Amino acid sequence: MVRAAAARDSQAEFVLLVPATPVSHLGAWTEGESHAVASGKAAAARSRLEDLGVNVVDARVGGPDPYDAILAALSGADFDEILVSTFAPGISRWLRADLINRLRDTIDLPLTHVIAH
Repeated sequence: MVRAAAARDSQAEFVLLVPATPVSHLGAWTEGESHAVASGKAAAARSRLEDLGVNVVDARVGGPDPYDAILAALSGADFDEILVSTFAPGISRWLRADLINRLRDTIDLPLTHVIAH
């Protein structure tokens, strides 16, 4: 979806946001560990997208709650659209928390939901 959006508009700029969600496989995790994992994921995703020709102007780590992280990123910023990538239904904690509908009810921007494979 990101590549398609970038192909539609060669001037498009993308901001990547990775919430620092708790690292459940660590058993006992700290906020710092979650931030470090999210930072690594943001850097890796930015690199992959840039290798595909996507103009990523920022890759940032947000707070642990994806809804709050997205609203904070939008605050005072000028975005045209939001792309949200989640795991598939059944395994996605974000979908169980109704993230997509909550965002659609709150924000006044086009929102595209992409399911990661």
